[in-house]
Amino acid sequence: MTEMMQKLKKIGIIPVVVLNDAKDALPLAECLMEGGLPCAEVTFRTAAAEESIRQMAKAYPDMIVGAGTVLTTEQADRAIDAGAKFIVSPGFNPKVTEYVLKKGIPMTPGICTPTEIEAALQFDLDVVKFFPAEPSGGLKMIKALAAPYVGLSFMPTGGINAANVRDYLAYDRIVACGGSWMVSGSLVKEGKFDEILKMVREAADIVKEIRG
Repeated sequence: MTEMMQKLKKIGIIPVVVLNDAKDALPLAECLMEGGLPCAEVTFRTAAAEESIRQMAKAYPDMIVGAGTVLTTEQADRAIDAGAKFIVSPGFNPKVTEYVLKKGIPMTPGICTPTEIEAALQFDLDVVKFFPAEPSGGLKMIKALAAPYVGLSFMPTGGINAANVRDYLAYDRIVACGGSWMVSGSLVKEGKFDEILKMVREAADIVKEIRG
């Protein structure tokens, strides 16, 4: 497992962030840093993603800022140039995966079947994203997939929340869980950063409770 993945494993929960306005990037990053989850997967679902990554990475160099929902090599370039330290995709695209890895950046493609896992293994990956986690069978499915692929670890995302994240974190083959419940778009839009900070702290406490 790469040094980056070891750091993410220590953090335990990766906030999956959708920002519609880059002005919200720094207040949100401050909440994540202060609350004990010093990382963010900023998804490339909005036009503000690139600038949000740039601002977070510049203002908080110790924060692990990555890019999610990266579907093309062009998006990967923009994310990396903005300062993204890791790249995540919802599915397995061999072209994008190879491109990012050749740049020396950690890449975590999404999978939910054995066939996709075997395709990912061709790139010597030892961590994959399991997405969408809950709709695809949740922890039970992850354990079933983990059995034959003994060297593989998972980063599940999709449907994970404060009510079920403990079970995921307790399984030793899970590096970290992606979740958006503590950084919901509605709270960000309404500027409720005090409420976000409270939920970030609660999420960080769950990690400490389960993993010590």
